[in-house]
Amino acid sequence: MDTIDSSENSSENEYDINNESLPSIWAEHLADSSDFYKMAFQFQQIMMVYESAIKQLETKLDILNKENKVLGRRNPIETVKSRIKSPESIAKKLEKKHLPITFQSMITNLNDIAGIRVICPYISDIYAVRDMLLKQPDIRLLEQVDYIESPKESGYRSLHLVIEIPVYLSNAVHNVKAEIQLRTIAMDFWACLEHELHYKTKTKVPDSVRRELFRVAETIAMTDREMEEIAFELQAIE
Repeated sequence: MDTIDSSENSSENEYDINNESLPSIWAEHLADSSDFYKMAFQFQQIMMVYESAIKQLETKLDILNKENKVLGRRNPIETVKSRIKSPESIAKKLEKKHLPITFQSMITNLNDIAGIRVICPYISDIYAVRDMLLKQPDIRLLEQVDYIESPKESGYRSLHLVIEIPVYLSNAVHNVKAEIQLRTIAMDFWACLEHELHYKTKTKVPDSVRRELFRVAETIAMTDREMEEIAFELQAIE
């Protein structure tokens, strides 16, 4: 299992730990520089807790990976990607939701400040990894959205989990929300390319292109199912 970081561009496809300076939308109304430094320090403390949650989840996945290797089992985890939302991205999302741009607001209202994406070989592996994680007593499931059973209109497929995990500091325990996305290699391939097309196209994507992207997504989904059937057949022979 490799841990891969890539630059942040969206909540679905950007996974890079990135602590930047406070966005201008948070800083422009500060009375003086001392207020700014105080806010920056508070933000740094908050993001450290989110980073710690990411590290805990990565460690859990790494342990599961090593367990499978030791027991000689096929590994259901191909790669893991992680990211922390940038301050600018956090502020923009709060603004888009018409929510107050405050630390308390972001902690309460945003579930994906910390994000993990798990890439699996087969569809059944996605649910196996989900079950292994949710069996752990310190992980609490808050929400599940299954875009595999019910894909988005674009054709996007993935299993999204919002979980809560405790982060233990020297004198406090923080229950931190994080988003876990689980996809097959094929789903991730489509989602990354679809995002790249949208990101680099400033004009509205024509309906004809949207239909073609959906068709490709359906083809990839069918290939996912067929490859899994082949894998099951080979396992039965063994």
